[in-house]
Amino acid sequence: MFTPHAELDALLADFVRSARDILGGSYVGAYLQGSFALGAGDRHSDCDFVIATTTQPAGAAEAGLRALHDEIPTRAGSWAGELEGSYADVTSLRTVAGLGVPWLYCDHGHRVLIRDTHCNTPHTRWILRNRGITLDGPPVASLVDEVPPEALRAEMRAALPTVLTDVARWAPADVAWTQRYIVTTCCRILYTLHTAQVASKRAALEWALDALHPDWRPLLTQVAGDRELGWDPAQRPRPGSMALTRRFAAYARAWAV
Repeated sequence: MFTPHAELDALLADFVRSARDILGGSYVGAYLQGSFALGAGDRHSDCDFVIATTTQPAGAAEAGLRALHDEIPTRAGSWAGELEGSYADVTSLRTVAGLGVPWLYCDHGHRVLIRDTHCNTPHTRWILRNRGITLDGPPVASLVDEVPPEALRAEMRAALPTVLTDVARWAPADVAWTQRYIVTTCCRILYTLHTAQVASKRAALEWALDALHPDWRPLLTQVAGDRELGWDPAQRPRPGSMALTRRFAAYARAWAV
């Protein structure tokens, strides 16, 4: 068992088998990162994967992967649209010199692969190296070097000032999920700045309840409690919660200085 969900495990086993067949001799191994690797994956989580290859997929292999990812979201079951991840060549995967190299990437719920840096950042690399789950292939730590603490902290320092504007580019402000996401993201950033490690959303909120000023406990408790509501585009933020969330983002910026 790779996850607590038998249906997801069956999907992953079939997915890895298909990707291995398509990639042939360039296939190295398949791994989980993200929420499931951090031990916090639940029914609201994406399932984040990285498939390691000797070289970036091209030609017939790339075409085969594109066909596979076009087909998977059409399958029955709640997890078919939740796979998200990249195909990482082992050269750029290994060292910090390869951070930011675009990989062939599938966003969850999407059917078209793009080349993107989404999975090739210090925090995703940290999860993979330290918490990654091996689905198939050699141990993931044999493929990924340690991420220097300052690389993680630098990424978080750069992200914190623009959390609100970055989220506004893709998440509607009048949806309750967005309010929770902003608060949780700020907590995860502060946790990494403090520890040079990466925590799940739930763990970051628990840390923040103890580490941050007590005035923020009602907001943090609300966000933690409402997580089970998941994504509902018709659900509006609690009255006053978005304004409070903006103030919390400003507090987080000041706390991090």
